[in-house]
Amino acid sequence: MHLNLNDKVVIVTGGAAGIGRATAERFVAEGARVVVWDVGSEPRVDVTSQDSVEKAVEAVIAEHGRIDVLVNNAGVQHVAPVESFPPEKWDQIIAIDLSSAFHAMRAVVPGMKHRKWGRIISTASTHSLVASPFKSAYVAAKHGIAGLTKAVALELATNRITVNCVSPGYVWTPLVEKQIPETMEARHLTREEVIEDVLLEAQPTKRFVTVDQVAALTLYLCSDAAESITGADIPIDGGWTAH
Repeated sequence: MHLNLNDKVVIVTGGAAGIGRATAERFVAEGARVVVWDVGSEPRVDVTSQDSVEKAVEAVIAEHGRIDVLVNNAGVQHVAPVESFPPEKWDQIIAIDLSSAFHAMRAVVPGMKHRKWGRIISTASTHSLVASPFKSAYVAAKHGIAGLTKAVALELATNRITVNCVSPGYVWTPLVEKQIPETMEARHLTREEVIEDVLLEAQPTKRFVTVDQVAALTLYLCSDAAESITGADIPIDGGWTAH
């Protein structure tokens, strides 16, 4: 497979840990110039703010000349019944998990259209395809990512810009680990029961997806071999959505 990523300029949001970090590292290994946006990155980029994102995109272009690849990976989660789901958590999850992808796409697309090439990949989730209880905001946001991906892919189809999302099942990341005590409380389960009966119960392989597997799929979508894949929501979930 010919990746052809040498010297490509890549933005990875939420790239400091988990899937984002693995993805950023894989791009670097392939010779790309990677810019990570995360809460701890310098300068700090507020991915929920259109103004902050636009200024950050301008800074990347000023330093590197262009943006070839955008990986929307920033995400947060909260687990609670809908009747006690904090409204501020709903707003935060929609802003970070969904609206941030829109802001970033809107800012990078003009340059990609001008150069007639680009790759936009968003980290969605199996929850872009199916739902789980106690995750109303996350499920809504990830379904939104799938819809946003399809709409923008259609708009850009004649510009040699592909727009796709990858939908991992449960990956052992800080985001998933943080869900365990919340799920224990919401479902009145032990830690072991959450892992075996909630997280891995959905995945027929009974194994967590790895961050490297998700990163590899993201890189493939940037390859020449994937230039006809656009508007796709690709599950990588150990068979979860085969049910």
